[in-house]
Amino acid sequence: MINGKAESVVFKIHPTFSPLCDLNTFHSLNSDIPEDVSSLKEFTTAMIVAATSKCLHMIKEDLQIPSVLPASMSSKFRLGTTLANACQEVGYRGEIGYQTFLYSNEADIRKLFMFLVEHLPKESSESAGEPLGSSVMLQRRISVELSKRLKRPWTPSFCKKDSISWSGTKPQAWHKEGARSVRRFHACPVRVPEGLGDLTKKIPKELKAYYSNSMPLITSQPSCRQDVAPSVLEANAISVTLANEWENEWNQSGLASRLSKEEYLAQKRERLEKKIKQHLQSELQRADLKAAASGDLSDIVSSLSDKALGSSAPSKGSRFTHTEQLQFAQDEQKAAAMVGLTEEGPPEVDTEEEMRKKREEELEALQSKLGELSAGIERDELEIKKSLAGIQQANEQIASQKTKNSEQEEFYKVKKRTMDLLPDAENNIAKLQSVVDSSAQRLVNLAQQWEQHRAPLIDQYRELKQLNANRASEAQKQLEEIRSLREKMKEVADEARGKEELHKQLIAEYETMRKDVNRSAYTRRILEIVGNIKKQKEEINKTLIDTKDLQKEINQLSGKLDRTFAVTDELIFRDAKKDESCRKAYKYLASLHENCKELIQSVEETGSILREIRDLEDQVWHVT
Repeated sequence: MINGKAESVVFKIHPTFSPLCDLNTFHSLNSDIPEDVSSLKEFTTAMIVAATSKCLHMIKEDLQIPSVLPASMSSKFRLGTTLANACQEVGYRGEIGYQTFLYSNEADIRKLFMFLVEHLPKESSESAGEPLGSSVMLQRRISVELSKRLKRPWTPSFCKKDSISWSGTKPQAWHKEGARSVRRFHACPVRVPEGLGDLTKKIPKELKAYYSNSMPLITSQPSCRQDVAPSVLEANAISVTLANEWENEWNQSGLASRLSKEEYLAQKRERLEKKIKQHLQSELQRADLKAAASGDLSDIVSSLSDKALGSSAPSKGSRFTHTEQLQFAQDEQKAAAMVGLTEEGPPEVDTEEEMRKKREEELEALQSKLGELSAGIERDELEIKKSLAGIQQANEQIASQKTKNSEQEEFYKVKKRTMDLLPDAENNIAKLQSVVDSSAQRLVNLAQQWEQHRAPLIDQYRELKQLNANRASEAQKQLEEIRSLREKMKEVADEARGKEELHKQLIAEYETMRKDVNRSAYTRRILEIVGNIKKQKEEINKTLIDTKDLQKEINQLSGKLDRTFAVTDELIFRDAKKDESCRKAYKYLASLHENCKELIQSVEETGSILREIRDLEDQVWHVT
């Protein structure tokens, strides 16, 4: 059904149409579905065109397709073709053309609507399940209008004729902006109840009574009614700024100090009070205000701190206060005059040049005051440094003087004792002599006692030393026995290895021997060998006996020869001194004796050579 506007074209779909295309979804399209439309079959061509155009516009805002079906047939064909092309641009893959809209089929239309509903933006799909009423629609229109106004640049009232401006792109329209009740920002300090939101904090009854009975309302605290909103904004901005600054300070410095919040605040308060006290003292000293200097600075500081704690107006201002101070600075008379003004008459202000001159004068005065304070601070710092240097030097002198005093005290005590002994010198000398004698006697007694203890200790030491030496000798003997046992073990091990090798060799020979030989033959042969060995042994014994006899005879003859030679040599040597022939005979005797020795030696060597020859022949025979 068409009501003359594109946005009023509405359709209602039966629940059997699709789980995605329900009634709430098309309600979100700002449509009004008649009650008699209960299924997709009842949709007319105009309703299909309007619904498709609206969905395409929500999917892609750049698409501006008419939602009203034209009267001429050619225009209908063009509109159907445009809708089909737009559906293909947004991603529809099914068969579509102008006939889909002009000569609709229920299956094709259902498929197209399912695709369009699935591709709607999330905001539209989320709001599909919400029932929309007149209040919701009004809020949406208000939000849309506000968003447009916020996106539009602000222009002052004198730049707009009759407060009318031309804005917008699609479509462009005239907008009227109100310019009445325009007032500059002016804030006043306001007070609000504190601590009511914290249930753990107890509030005194008197303070509660003040909040409920005596404290003025926030709307009546500013002197002018138009200053209520700026004052509230200013107070809120200050509270937010203070909260942010406190959070940053606590995260940076408070947590690092490892103190609780109460302890940190108390420490900070003490530090601020100390700075204020120092500043007040320097100002009072510089101005030579004796009356003020004689007062108690602690009372002044406590009163100032009590006032600061009792007042809820913070010490820091936001950007609104700074703007007011820079642009609308006025003296007290003009501020009082401004209080009595009404809405129709704006307060008078100074010209820009006068305000600039005042600001320059105030700036010069503040700079001069700042210079004086800086110079005073520098002088005080220099004096403090000098005082600290003097204190350090004095401490060093005190320490050195203390050491000297201690030495002098010791020396004085010795001198004093000596001087006390001088008046009665003889008696004191006698006393000292008695003390020396008693000390010597005590030393002698100690020496005797030491000798009594020393003798048994020395005996015990000698016994222990002897035991240690005996143990060392026993240990040495045991070491030697261990070494000999190790050598014997090595010899036994070598012998065992040799016997094992011999055993292996015999086993190998036994394995190579023939096993079919008769035992009796071996026995007979062994007996023959034993008999031969006995005969050889008897002959060897006979030979040994003959050899012994010959050796005896040789020894006897050698002894007899030596004795004969000695006698002959003595007789001939005795006569050789007198007779020349005897001398020659002695020479011949000596040469004969020498030749006989050589002959005997040659015979012995010949015998040994013959024995070696026989041994070699036997070895050769055994080898062959």
